[in-house]
Amino acid sequence: MPFKIENIQINNKCVVAPMAGVTNLAYRLILKDFGAALIYTEMISDKGLLYKNKNTLDMIKILDENRPIALQLFGSEVKSMVEAAKYIDKYSNADIIDINMGCPVTKVVKSGAGSALMKTPKLAFKIVKEIAKNVSKPVSVKIRSGWDHNNINAVSFAKGLENSGASLIAVHGRTRSDMYSGIVNLDIIKQVKEAVNIPVIGNGDIKSPEDAKKMLDYTNVDAIMIGRGILGNPWLVKQIVDYLEKGEYEKDISYFERKAYLEKHLNHLIKLKGEKIAVLEMRSHGAWYLKGLPGASKIKNLIVNCNTVEEIKAVINNYFKTLK
Repeated sequence: MPFKIENIQINNKCVVAPMAGVTNLAYRLILKDFGAALIYTEMISDKGLLYKNKNTLDMIKILDENRPIALQLFGSEVKSMVEAAKYIDKYSNADIIDINMGCPVTKVVKSGAGSALMKTPKLAFKIVKEIAKNVSKPVSVKIRSGWDHNNINAVSFAKGLENSGASLIAVHGRTRSDMYSGIVNLDIIKQVKEAVNIPVIGNGDIKSPEDAKKMLDYTNVDAIMIGRGILGNPWLVKQIVDYLEKGEYEKDISYFERKAYLEKHLNHLIKLKGEKIAVLEMRSHGAWYLKGLPGASKIKNLIVNCNTVEEIKAVINNYFKTLK
């Protein structure tokens, strides 16, 4: 069930959303193991890139094993966004430059970026138009249904983005005011898909293969995008791909496999980021991998207090020895 974004082939309908602290180099390798067709990077600041901030520069590193990759950029000024996009176009081997117009976080919207751009369509369209004119990579945009329930403008906004040069649109079926609460609005996603002639990805509330199929069947989008559902659960990607392609999927994940991938993720982090960062990031990821397992809360607390890789590995080994 492949589709194309300009000349880039996306091999199935399962796409992974941009998530800060989650869709980094290490976890992207894990997600690719499970068949993610397209993965978005963590959100990257245009200003951070232009100021050559080391952490930001590290975030645009793309491993060929991860591709295809959409590198997501955020900002609210035309000039700095264009310059940052040109930098990515020249120095990153990411396949797509994505513009964030959907992030609801206060820190981002206060600067006029993220979902705040849905309140300033002319500025949003100019950013897309100028970037599309100045880069060789396809330009995509991630949006929400609108700013709030009195301002749901995703359909007209998507048309404007397409006319400005966007080659792909991802729609989260909530408003900015919803944040992550309530139920995703599939009708808005469907209407966006019907309104434009470029590929559309639907996002929001994909927690199971059945959720993915429901969104695809109802909205006719080209792909679905999963976010919070893959926290510590990369298996969801393969389950969705299998369910959409074969009509069935493996529901049970053995303790052995869960432990193996937890350790694999930790090893990727050590190799790519060094021990100090690996320990810090595994405090979150380790807790997510253990969610729902017997006595997990106690083990999560132990991992959070670990200061070395050896300590984390000891906690993991001791815990899984107690599981039957």
